[in-house]
Amino acid sequence: MRSPSFRPFSRPSAAAHLTGALAARTGDEAAGPALALAGFAAAGSTSGAAALLACATVAAAVGGPALGALLDRSPRPGRLLAGALALYAAGLGAVLLGLGRLPFAVTALLAVVTGLTGPALAGGWTAQLPRLAPADRMPRLHGLDSLTFSVAALAGPALAGGAALLLGAPAAVVLAAALVAAAVPVAWALPPAAPRSGGSARGGRVRAVLGRGPLLRATVTSVGCATAQGVVAACLPALGARALGAPGQGALLLSVTAAASLVATALHARLARTVPAARVLWGAALAQAGAWAVAASGAPGGPAALVVAFAVAGAAEGPQLTALFAVRHEETPERLRGRVFATGAGLKITGFALGAAAAGPVAARSLPAALLLAAVLCAASALPYAGPRNRPSVTGTRGARRTARRPGAPRRSSGRP
Repeated sequence: MRSPSFRPFSRPSAAAHLTGALAARTGDEAAGPALALAGFAAAGSTSGAAALLACATVAAAVGGPALGALLDRSPRPGRLLAGALALYAAGLGAVLLGLGRLPFAVTALLAVVTGLTGPALAGGWTAQLPRLAPADRMPRLHGLDSLTFSVAALAGPALAGGAALLLGAPAAVVLAAALVAAAVPVAWALPPAAPRSGGSARGGRVRAVLGRGPLLRATVTSVGCATAQGVVAACLPALGARALGAPGQGALLLSVTAAASLVATALHARLARTVPAARVLWGAALAQAGAWAVAASGAPGGPAALVVAFAVAGAAEGPQLTALFAVRHEETPERLRGRVFATGAGLKITGFALGAAAAGPVAARSLPAALLLAAVLCAASALPYAGPRNRPSVTGTRGARRTARRPGAPRRSSGRP
């Protein structure tokens, strides 16, 4: 007889949820360099590696809204999320098996299909977090959730590179798939969705994403900064060659960014936060703009200015992500949370890809001009918060004030108190 305490898929705690998110996101961060290394080993050219990586990311713009809509409609979104994670892990394995055995076009198509579920590793997890903790714990959990992105960005590429160095490029892909698959049981055990209240979800979706000023401004700012990060990523080989002695050394600057983001996010999660999320969003955008302007001025010289610039940018990215999550939770009805988070993740991935593509011709002519382009994009992304009408008060964002005035009103989300 089975023991009454035996529950193979019991409801996970917030700590278990964050651990599962960390494993999945680390696998995702490892998958990019792992696919590039495996593609290079199979095709023997950087163009083949870049094409494979692009195919795995370009589908996020389509997969994000589609996955988000399915999560919102599902009575058990955790099981749908688990299925998406399993498909992503299986897709990585299929791409690996196809390299060198199938025509490259077929392998690229497999990478595109795999990339459709990519937003599940970002927004899909975050959208489910409020079901595991009361509202008064959400500010800290926002910080810890964004901290998993910083840890994953630091650990994922290092794990992929170490596995490829010791065991070969295919082992790096296997490791990435295994990390994603390890998160499947946690996602499967997530609690069911709350019963839907009256009203048409279909009529409110567009208004929920575009009709809410705070949410729209936060989305524009985050996508603009992600586009600038894509520009900078395209400049890394040239920065490594000019300032650090070798093109491959440019990737070390990403480690500086990830480490600074990790420290800043950890501090932001521990400290009492009286600054409104909106102020963090536009302040971080301006800080990144200044950092890339410094990088542009220091690109022809030594590495000191570059290290400082990338550290400042990373320190701004971490708290900005925490603030973005807070605004999304606060401004999104629960029935639409999956769509908003998954769509936002897809838009940021797409913005990053577009920034990298646009930076190529610019960086070929002038590296400082490309870095200045990144600075302009970050500065422009803060414009939605310009003007006294959009200036947040010290008590919090508009949604928080409205919730505070109406403690007995129906819950719109489980965001910041």
